[in-house]
Amino acid sequence: MKSIQVLLAVCFFTATTIAQTTDKKLTAKIEQLISGFNGDVGIYVKSLKTGKVVAINADTIFPTASMVKVPILVGIMDKLRKKEMRYHQELIYKDSLLYEGVDILGSYKNNEKVELSKVLMLMLTTSDNTASLWLQSLAGTGARINQIMDSLGFVHTRVNSRTPGRESSRSMYGWGQTTPKEMATLFERMYKKKLLDDSSSIAMMRMLGRNYWDEEALSQIPPTVEVFSKNGAVNASRSEVLLVNAPHHPYVFCIITKNNKDQSWSADNEAWELARKLSKLLWHYYEPNMK
Repeated sequence: MKSIQVLLAVCFFTATTIAQTTDKKLTAKIEQLISGFNGDVGIYVKSLKTGKVVAINADTIFPTASMVKVPILVGIMDKLRKKEMRYHQELIYKDSLLYEGVDILGSYKNNEKVELSKVLMLMLTTSDNTASLWLQSLAGTGARINQIMDSLGFVHTRVNSRTPGRESSRSMYGWGQTTPKEMATLFERMYKKKLLDDSSSIAMMRMLGRNYWDEEALSQIPPTVEVFSKNGAVNASRSEVLLVNAPHHPYVFCIITKNNKDQSWSADNEAWELARKLSKLLWHYYEPNMK
């Protein structure tokens, strides 16, 4: 069964690659936009209407930062579809789960009850790290999540945190790693209801449509437009993936940076500014008649 799943995933990626053509006009615009950036940039953009793409370092491996929470979500959804867990299942929070920081889940008292659905919301909406590590464990560990990613054809997207055998990868990329193309393709398959199954894809889109962190690329999309997104940030890397269900021309894009010279956390950080500019460019490119 697993070999069939892998074959289907490979066929999907092969068919996708064959069907893709480069949007030369948009590529030129984006290359001009990123010229002079002080760091490494990877970008993948795909029109979900025409299939045309922009790929700049799109197959290069970058840190996920908090985008690692997307494959963790897939791991949990796989458990749910197999009836090994329930969406509203009652969990018991323990102080030993705490990951030091400003997370909401960490404010819970020892032995306090919380539903799985709320832990998922905290991981995806507020990017709660305590929730993320707990859910990684509940999904069956990072190793199991990586096996699922592999079976789906995502050969570079990996969880590194608390995953035996991935210590060297963690030292290089942090909690997780991916490529701009794989992360964007993961969202595309979700949008087409081909990630795990129909109901799982729909549920994941609903959860990824509630992002608290909306001041970077997401800020450039009108609030009336449906967007599924996840972002991440560590000192030398910033990342964001958006699937924009634009009324006339839906599209998906992922931008990831690494080795950033500007490692500040102010709103005008160079990588965050670049994400805003890219998002604005894409919105006006695909929806020229909308404000």
